[in-house]
Amino acid sequence: MSRAVHTGRPSERTMLTDPVRYPESAPSGIRTRRAFLLLALTLLIPGAAQVVAGDRRLGRRALRVTFTVWLLVITAVVLALVNRQLVVSLLANEVFSLLLIAVLVALAVGWALLFINTLRIIRPPLLDRGMRPAVAATLAVLMIVTSGGLGYGAYLLNVGRNTFGNIFQAGPAFDPVDGRYNFLLMGGDAGEDRLGRRPDSISVVSVDADTGATVTFSIPRDFQNAPFSEDSPLWEVWPDGYNCGNECIINSLYPVVAQNYADLYPESQDPGAEAMMDAASGILGIEVQAYILVDMAGFEQLIDAMGGITINAGGWVPITSEEIPGTSPKRYYPPSAWIEPGIQTLNGYEALWYARSREYATDYARIQRQQCVQAAMIAQLDPATVLTRFQDIAAAGTQIVETDLPRDQLGSFVDLAIKAKNHDVGRLTIGAPDFGDAGDLFSTYPDIPLVHERVQETLEAASGEASAAALGELTVDRAGLVEALPVHASTTLPGQLPAQNVTGEITVDYLHQLAVNQDWTTLESLLADNGECTPA
Repeated sequence: MSRAVHTGRPSERTMLTDPVRYPESAPSGIRTRRAFLLLALTLLIPGAAQVVAGDRRLGRRALRVTFTVWLLVITAVVLALVNRQLVVSLLANEVFSLLLIAVLVALAVGWALLFINTLRIIRPPLLDRGMRPAVAATLAVLMIVTSGGLGYGAYLLNVGRNTFGNIFQAGPAFDPVDGRYNFLLMGGDAGEDRLGRRPDSISVVSVDADTGATVTFSIPRDFQNAPFSEDSPLWEVWPDGYNCGNECIINSLYPVVAQNYADLYPESQDPGAEAMMDAASGILGIEVQAYILVDMAGFEQLIDAMGGITINAGGWVPITSEEIPGTSPKRYYPPSAWIEPGIQTLNGYEALWYARSREYATDYARIQRQQCVQAAMIAQLDPATVLTRFQDIAAAGTQIVETDLPRDQLGSFVDLAIKAKNHDVGRLTIGAPDFGDAGDLFSTYPDIPLVHERVQETLEAASGEASAAALGELTVDRAGLVEALPVHASTTLPGQLPAQNVTGEITVDYLHQLAVNQDWTTLESLLADNGECTPA
């Protein structure tokens, strides 16, 4: 009896019945469909093409990696739904983020190699000449989408990793105080005409640790007599508060301490910021735990990186020109441009001027505009904007943001920021209009016990602990105020004389002529509403 001799080659019958693995005898159309099928398998189930038509050992290894990645992705999605804070904390962790970058790069390279191996399995010479370019182009597109996407993700993660490392500090996390996190937010300005950095924009953002309900307390830059608690190092220097007259307005405290009393904060990287935290704590009667300082000189770059911000401006705001020498109070030459009322999309330059312009208006109107710009940035910094402009935003952030927030606590703070989007932001200004009128001396001679009382009432209302009546009494409806304001339009035609028409409309030319005529009283009257603003 004779035995069949096995040569290791597939039989002709096998080759005819298994065209996926043996395409030599298959018709032209089947070879084409086979090529696109193998590419689709490599796209959707990396390793499957090798199992059905190539190196099965390689395919099984790739499938194990594929199924492991799927399991990890599903786990991450579930974890993000049930514990978003933990996911963000892991991504912000230096070691974990570096490991994730390495994994993404390895997966990108491995996926690319699988596509190249799939092309070998397809065997392009067996395809019709007209189909070879189509298969090659499809392969190239799929490699860019898959391996390129993973590689770009690793790049963005590395950018974020470096950004977090440059901005945030290494240090222990801190707990909320009375159920809230309190952050000092400052807009610093170190112009050529100034000695040291002065924070002109000073706010304390208080966030409920559970709900994300947020209140912003604005402190005017000319606030005087800021008190310090007995456990503050500055109690030794100013036991009766920062009360040396007009020279001791609160925004001067930063450079004074940084230059003369830095030794009182020996472990701090920024003694000036620490001093401002102590002053804000004394004014508000709450413990301010961390600071965020934004360099206003770089503010313009950050807004541009976001693609601009959209606001509903309540009144005309001048983009101021140079100061007129010898004027007291300070006066300026006619503005170079104006930001008009109504819905406006501002670029970085315009947003910076909108936030800092003070000509023909009070500091309190300026504070309202700064609050509005901050709220607009928060509202419009959505995931789509972050993903599409991440590199520019990260680059701007490293240049203009300084903070002592611990990196390991980013997860909880991002989670709070997401929760905060579900709440209206409560606001209280420690001065006019919430304490007295713009013309009184509250900022010079503040009633600190009254401030502490109002601060606590506002926090309770924002957290839902007060009655609905109290909440209605304490909350200022900025949107309602803006809607009630008249909307002006600039409708001056070429050659038309600067004038205010019979309908009461205000034009750019009319305002410019008032500035040329130095009619400050009329200008201040017409621009009295330029602090009313809401994010659009």
